[in-house]
Amino acid sequence: MLDRRLLMNFDWTLLATVVFISVFGVINIYSSTLLQTGHLKPLYLKQIYWLILGMGLMFLILYFDYRTFVRYAYPFFLFCLFLLILVMFFGRTTSGSQRWLQLGFISFQPSELAKIGLILALTRFFTEDDNPHGYGLKNLLVPFLILGFPVFLVFKQPDLGTVVLLILIYASILAFIGLRLRTWITLGVGCAALAPVLWLFLKDYQKTRLLTFLNPDLDPLKTGYHIIQSKIAVGSGTFFGKGFLKGTQSQLHFLPEQHTDFIFSVVAEEWGFMGSFFLLFLLLLLISRGLKIAQTSKDRAGAILAIGVSAMLFWQSFVNLGMVVGIVPVVGVPLPLLSYGGTSAITTWMGIGILMNISMRRFMLSR
Repeated sequence: MLDRRLLMNFDWTLLATVVFISVFGVINIYSSTLLQTGHLKPLYLKQIYWLILGMGLMFLILYFDYRTFVRYAYPFFLFCLFLLILVMFFGRTTSGSQRWLQLGFISFQPSELAKIGLILALTRFFTEDDNPHGYGLKNLLVPFLILGFPVFLVFKQPDLGTVVLLILIYASILAFIGLRLRTWITLGVGCAALAPVLWLFLKDYQKTRLLTFLNPDLDPLKTGYHIIQSKIAVGSGTFFGKGFLKGTQSQLHFLPEQHTDFIFSVVAEEWGFMGSFFLLFLLLLLISRGLKIAQTSKDRAGAILAIGVSAMLFWQSFVNLGMVVGIVPVVGVPLPLLSYGGTSAITTWMGIGILMNISMRRFMLSR
C-alpha cells in the first residue's frame, strides 16, 4: 500500500496536463482518420486502449520507489538491447525499415523502449560516479558505450529519427551533470569531423530527405511532398482554423502520415494559430514541470532521471514540430501523446510515471 504522504504529494497538475494532451490527440486522430478504410478497428479507438494501458502502467510505476528502477537499470538496459537484436533477425519490415516485433496480435517498437533504457542506465552510472570537478573524456568511456550500442542497433533498422533522439537525450544529460569546457570543445570538433563520414553510411532515401529539407522543390512529388503539404496545411489554418473535421488538406488526405508524424499539421489546419498555441503551451507546461521536478528532487539520481525524461519529451516535441514546419529534416519522429502509436504512447506514459514518482517522493527521507 502506498504511503499516505505520497498520495498527498501527488502531482495533479502534471496528470491533468498529460490527460488533456492525450484526449486532444485522440480527437485529432479521429479527425485525421475519419475517411480511412481498411482498418479492422478505428485507429482512435486503438489509441484510447493504448492510453488506458499507458495510464495503468504509470500508476504501477508509482507504486515502486524510483531508486528501485535505477538499481535495476543495467539489466533493463540489456533487455532493451536484446529486443533490438531480436528486431534485426525477426523484426517486421514496414516502409523499408525493420523496426517492429510481432507478438501475436500485438506489435511494438523496441527502439522506443530503448529511450527509457538509456536514461536509466546513464542515471545509474552518473549517480555512482559523481565527479564534482567536471567530467573529462576518459570519464565518458562507459557512457559512450552505453549510448553506442543502442545507437548502432537502431541505425541498422534504419531509424534515423530515434538515433537523433538518443544522441540528444545523451547530450542533455551530459550538459546537466557537467563537462569540462575542453571536453565540450573536443566533442564538438569530433562530431563535426565525423559528419562527412556518417553521410557515407546513410541510405539513399535518407540523403534525399536531407537534401530536400534544404530545398523541398527539388523533389515536390516524392521526398519534398511531406514538407510542402504540411506547410500548406499549417498556413491555411490562419488564426482560428477551418474547424473540426473541416480541414481540406487532412480530410482529402493530401497530408502523408497525418495521424502519426504529421498530426500537428491537422491541429494547425483545423484549430488554427490559437489551437496550436494552446497545444504548445500545454507541451511547454509538461516539460517545465519535468524540469521543476529535477530541480526539487531530493537526490542526484532523481534529478538526472527527471532531466533525462524531460529531455526525451522536449527533443521529441521539438524535432516533430520542426519537421512539420520545415525547419528540421523529416526523420519520422512522433509527437508525444498526440501522434497515433501504441509503443510511443506507452513509452511516454512510462516517462510521466517516472516524473510523478520522483515528485511524490521528494519530501520523503532516504532509506
